[in-house]
Amino acid sequence: MTLSPRRSRLAAAAFSALIAIAAQAQTDPPPPAAPTSPAPLIGPAPPPGAPAVAPQSNDDKTPAQPSAMTAEMFYEVLVGELTARSGEPGDGFALLLDAARKARDGKLFQRAVEVALQARSGDAALTAVRAWKEAIPQSREARRFELQILIALNRIGETTELLRAEVAATPEVERPFLMALIARNYGRATDKKLAASVVEQALSDDLKKPGTGGAAWAAVGRLRLAAGDSSGALEAARQGQEMDPSSEGPALLALELIDPAQPLAEPIVKRYLASPKALPEMSMAYARVLVEGHRYADASETLSALTTSHPELAEPWLLLGSLQGQARQDAAAEASLKRYLSLASTQRDPEARDRGQTQAYLLLSQLAERRKDFTAADSWLARIDNPEDLFAAQARRAALLARQGKMPQARELVRSLPERTPDEKKLKFQAEVQLLRDAKQYQAAYDMLVQAELATPNDPDLIYDQAMMAEKLNRLDEMERLLRRLIELKPDNQNAYNALGYSFADRKVRLDEARTLIQKAVQLAPEDPFIADSLGWVEFRLGNMPEATRILETAYKSRPDPEIGAHLGEVLWTAGERERAISIWKEASLADANNETLQETLKRLRVKP
Repeated sequence: MTLSPRRSRLAAAAFSALIAIAAQAQTDPPPPAAPTSPAPLIGPAPPPGAPAVAPQSNDDKTPAQPSAMTAEMFYEVLVGELTARSGEPGDGFALLLDAARKARDGKLFQRAVEVALQARSGDAALTAVRAWKEAIPQSREARRFELQILIALNRIGETTELLRAEVAATPEVERPFLMALIARNYGRATDKKLAASVVEQALSDDLKKPGTGGAAWAAVGRLRLAAGDSSGALEAARQGQEMDPSSEGPALLALELIDPAQPLAEPIVKRYLASPKALPEMSMAYARVLVEGHRYADASETLSALTTSHPELAEPWLLLGSLQGQARQDAAAEASLKRYLSLASTQRDPEARDRGQTQAYLLLSQLAERRKDFTAADSWLARIDNPEDLFAAQARRAALLARQGKMPQARELVRSLPERTPDEKKLKFQAEVQLLRDAKQYQAAYDMLVQAELATPNDPDLIYDQAMMAEKLNRLDEMERLLRRLIELKPDNQNAYNALGYSFADRKVRLDEARTLIQKAVQLAPEDPFIADSLGWVEFRLGNMPEATRILETAYKSRPDPEIGAHLGEVLWTAGERERAISIWKEASLADANNETLQETLKRLRVKP
């Protein structure tokens, strides 16, 4: 299973109804009958590991009743339908509602509600559904529709007792699914705090029961989180887990809350994962959160445990192989990726399977390239047949040729790629320039960029790339001219400010101007760790060691890139923290031992980490 970046998973239901999905009932039962177990309140299949509950309907066990439809009523219904469909939904609605009242027929009431909703008349729909409740007081369908309509009308305060009644009428085995729907749909309310308060009141009984407390607290917590109350959400997750340690709802909520500012969230997740009933999908989700937080060692440990306990699952092997490759554990990475490919056919989602296989082929090719087995690297790329990924595969094959000294063949391969759109044409050009840049043929790359810039003189990407090639050729005045031109054309281009400022800082010239330029880039992109790296570097050049260390440590924690690691290591080395510096450089070398900035730093300082 695949999580989104903020790790949502279980409450996956369509908004076609709040609590009335799976409405298979034919008509409402006659007044004396008590409601039986309703249909499950989740439309799609329940989450993995959830108990299977066969759909039931209130009317499946109700004997067929003689129709109360008379010829006059039939005619009224027919005219109502024709009128509604002919562009006069108001008149059609009135006829259908009148017929429903006369016949006391649940399906006719439902049809009147539907016509009102199609006409975007929430008030009329509410009138119809309340008439339905008055005619057939025990109807769960009427209550469900009323809930749905009140939420859509944002009249959340009127739903407390309706929701309480619906929850009470739902068997406990079905309530986790119901809680997920409640959180999902009430979360759309405009007044998030009111929604959280109403749901908490309606679920007051379930919050106290071990069998339902976990799911109920998770629903309340999600609504608190939607209202901006992360501390309240964390407390709900904690209480939910106390009520039911095996419930995945509190753990899933805590997973979304994992953050250095919320240190108590992660223990909730770990406690759930230690349970023998823990879903493997949750371990996978936790591993992805760790990767997002750049906690690669912890993620690898979690995935290793998951692949040991559930070796039949494909996806964990792919992520584990990727992390092992990043950590230069090439033999282990190759074994994991091949294991993934052997299991990929078990993935249910064909798109996820295709993406995963492409990723595995690319990673295996990189591993082969790293050991200079170019034939094997090319054979892995040749397996990629997904049209959407062919361009990337061919570009990588061209890079392999270039690494073997076959630059003419590499450039010809890139040029032979299709260019059906302007974007594809631009990608081809950029791929060829990248080949030359990687091969350190800077003059050839610069010449290509100059020719392209003559054809499209105001293309920001071309101007920036040309400036970077001018810098490689030590044409620093030309680089500055191009970057200032780019700033004039695009005053909000943070990369131009950053590149110019960093160039000054790296050369120890015009440091005050360098800081001003980089601070402007920070204002434009405050979350960019590479721009933060530049700011830390200029502070180091200015002699502000504590500030430089603080900025670079934050940047490296956010993005452990070898170039940022090279800078942080030099600052620590200069400050006398040589053991920490060497540790950072070793870590950076594992990520990319060939990084130019890292290699230059180690050579200049005469360090072998």
